[in-house]
This record gives sequence, structure tokens and C-alpha cells, in this order.
Amino acid sequence: MGLTGDSLPTQPLLDFRLAHARARDAVHFPLDSSSLTAEMTQRGWSARILHSQARDREEYLRRPDKGRRLNSGSAAEVAQFSGCGPVTIVVADGLSALAVHRHAVGLLEKLGSFPEEARPIWIVQQGRVAIGDQIGSLTGADLSIVLIGERPGLSTPDSLGVYLTWNPDLARTDAERNCVSNIHAQGLSYEVAVHKLLFLVGEIRRRQLSGVQVKETASLLLADKDEAG
Repeated sequence: MGLTGDSLPTQPLLDFRLAHARARDAVHFPLDSSSLTAEMTQRGWSARILHSQARDREEYLRRPDKGRRLNSGSAAEVAQFSGCGPVTIVVADGLSALAVHRHAVGLLEKLGSFPEEARPIWIVQQGRVAIGDQIGSLTGADLSIVLIGERPGLSTPDSLGVYLTWNPDLARTDAERNCVSNIHAQGLSYEVAVHKLLFLVGEIRRRQLSGVQVKETASLLLADKDEAG
């Protein structure tokens, strides 16, 4: 990054401060659930809004455990949809609601019939990845798909991650899910992300498990396809 005397040059220092400010803003940026629901409704998708046990953003950041469980009212609402289908889709703000607003709907559009099969799509305020386990367990889904804003870094504040969990249950661990991350304009494109996700979904369903035992080799298939084309 260079030096000017004992300090950083002005431009790298300003770039760092700007990136840091954008990351902090992204963490605290609120999820506009109503506008997100409207976007989904315009596309003919059913969506419902839920809330975790974290009452506000401060509690969400200080108590990660509360972001992994629904509050009592939301849990009761989800329970009414037991048996609604084999797939449940959850969209949660995570640590970057900005990423959700910029990329969630666009990515879902590329996932073919999944948004229509998962009726409704659950939009969770103050949610973390594991909240998909509770929702999937309550609905009796075989597969949980969680789209969530990832922790902002100095490279980008709007990176989206997608987590897949077979037979979602409250006892599931992170080792029992698969993730496609770094989805944003300067990272993984929607097309490549969907290619990887559909490959993983196929393998998960075929083997009826998810996690570290399912290896993601879709990138190799994509490279082979590009060479053949």
C-alpha cells in the first residue's frame, strides 16, 4: 500500500476508511420487508414476513443465538403451513440487508420453478442461517434453501450467500449444510451461482444428505462446458 514517512499515503487511507464505513453501514442497514414482498408479489410468488427472537438490530448483533430462532408468533404462523411442499425458501437479512435487496430476487428468478414451488417464501427479519432449520422443520420440508446477507468485508458490503440443508431440523450443525457464497456484482455471477446450486441440489437429493460429505464439483462441469462451447 506504500508509505509516506511513517504513515499510509492519503489515497489508500481514504479508500480503507470508505470501505470500512460502507461495511458498517451495511451491517446496520434495515431490511425493508414490505418492498421485498412487493417485488416477489409482482413476479407471482407468495411471500410472508417473519421475525426472529432478536427484538432489534442491537440485540441481533449481541445475541447471535436469538437470530437462529423464530419468535413465538412467527413460529405459530409457520406451523400452519406444515406439509406445504418438499422445499422451503428463506430470505433473511443476515449481516447485510443491502445484499438481500440487491441480489435475492434476481438470483431467485434464475432458479427456475423453485420460487413457485416454495409457497410461501419466508422473509425473516433479524435472521441467521440456522433459522432455516426451524422453518424447514415446522413445514416438514425435505430441503431448506436460505438466502442471506453475508458479513461485509473491505472488498464489498453486499455479498449474498445461499445455504442448502437436507432434512432441516433444530439439531443440524453448520457441517451439515452446503453454501454458495460471494454472490455480488464483482464476485460470483447469478448464472454461475445457480449452476453450482442446481448441481448441489441434485447431489443432495440423490444422496439424501447435505454438508461436508457432498462435494461441490459444479465448477469443473462449467469449465468443461465452456471448453466444449
